[in-house]
Amino acid sequence: MGLEDLYLVAPKSFPHERAGWRAASAGDILERATVVDTFEEAIADCSLVVGTSARGRRIPWPLLNPRACAEQVYPELSQSSVAFVFGREDRGLTNEELQRCNLHVHIPSSEEYSSLNLGMAVQVITYELRMRYLSGELSDNALQEWDTPFARHEDIERFFVHLEQTLIDMKFLKPSAPKQLMTRLRRLFGRTRMDDLEVNMLRGVLTSAQQWVEKGRAEVAKKDR
Repeated sequence: MGLEDLYLVAPKSFPHERAGWRAASAGDILERATVVDTFEEAIADCSLVVGTSARGRRIPWPLLNPRACAEQVYPELSQSSVAFVFGREDRGLTNEELQRCNLHVHIPSSEEYSSLNLGMAVQVITYELRMRYLSGELSDNALQEWDTPFARHEDIERFFVHLEQTLIDMKFLKPSAPKQLMTRLRRLFGRTRMDDLEVNMLRGVLTSAQQWVEKGRAEVAKKDR
């Protein structure tokens, strides 16, 4: 289907001769595969992460079918690092992993057989990407002339760590009863596709907020003496 960069996260057995048989004429992709220890490593430098899921979630996420997903993602392939993430054969992606994704893609199979095996799912998704490529038409892309690169996943994760700590400092977020606050904030910011400058600005706002919190605490402590 034209894809070349394969990342494997903590495979149980690799290389394996059975994988070579299944790869057939795509053995070169398997030989060049990048093996990493964690999911975070695999998507660290990606600015758009698409996770595959067959299950409904307690908190809904932006969800597309494979064809609509290919249409939306294809224009970004020339300017951004995009990851399509497929989960484990037996249980797919965890909720935590899916929360690291900007978009979710779901293959609308029948209710009687809602979960495809991994190979089938990969083929369906990559087929739609291939067909979008062969169409030879450019979609309207409001972000095509964006002036700043989109933020990488690892920078986004640093922002979320900073945001969570700031909310704790402000006593807005209670670690003992977090509810779904950070999950919903992840969904909110995941829809906006922040660029490098925007992430830096927001982290500057958070730093300033933390400084004011510390100043306020110091003044209260001074009055209590």
